[in-house]
Amino acid sequence: MSNDTTLVLGATGKTGRRVVARLRLLGTPVRTASRSSRTRFDWSDPGGWDAALRGVTAAYVVAPPVPGPAHEFVARAEAAGVRRLVLLSGRGADTWGDSTFGLDMRSAEDAVRGSALEWTVLRPSNFAQNFDEDVFHAPLVAGELALPADAVPEPFIDVEDVADAAAAVLTEPGRHAGRVYELTGPRALTFGAAVELISRASGRPLTYRRVSPAEYAASLVEEGLSEDDAQHVAEMFVLMERGLLAGTTDDLATVLGRAPRTFEDYVVRAAAAGAWGRPDGG
Repeated sequence: MSNDTTLVLGATGKTGRRVVARLRLLGTPVRTASRSSRTRFDWSDPGGWDAALRGVTAAYVVAPPVPGPAHEFVARAEAAGVRRLVLLSGRGADTWGDSTFGLDMRSAEDAVRGSALEWTVLRPSNFAQNFDEDVFHAPLVAGELALPADAVPEPFIDVEDVADAAAAVLTEPGRHAGRVYELTGPRALTFGAAVELISRASGRPLTYRRVSPAEYAASLVEEGLSEDDAQHVAEMFVLMERGLLAGTTDDLATVLGRAPRTFEDYVVRAAAAGAWGRPDGG
């Protein structure tokens, strides 16, 4: 147990809220910060950053959605006496070319790596929980997921594993300094195979259909995304289809000393919780 306070940004998000729960279980004092937390944090409003950083020893940072602000944040963290930063980036941050997604992550990584602080970068692959907590959920509940992805597999990682890794790095000073961990699940699956597993576990006749990037972008605009944001998301799938990120790594085992959870483990848990509805429509 430590008396040092750890700041968790994005504390209500998929990874953040899980990291908070683990740190509290370990007895680590936590300061939660987000746009809706008591300690307010917004990447577009630097006015609240100093209050969030005051008295903090370590910080869990989710890369901001635009390039740039991480540099100012890291400078303020150094000035505030923060000693360790753990950055949640994304797998293949240095292979996404000049995509907006890649620029965001690389900018944040450059800021952290260029600091005088002890830093660690976590680069997870696509989250399994995207199928029940994020963009893939509503289409699956409706019965069909349509994406611009075909035969190239993805080593989906369970967010529970990402949170376990983040908590370990945050509470083990020195052991992970200067490391970049590429976190993946134990095997890669195509999106079609993933939907088939979800269909079996949920008992619902769910289907997967491949569409073109242009069709997918148009569907996102219909759902309310701006045209720019829709193009950026579709662009990510185009890059994924090159197969550069289809391989698995042993980095999670390096951090935690155990194998990552399987996609099947995740599907069974989520289906039992009714994530995609019941076979009888309930």
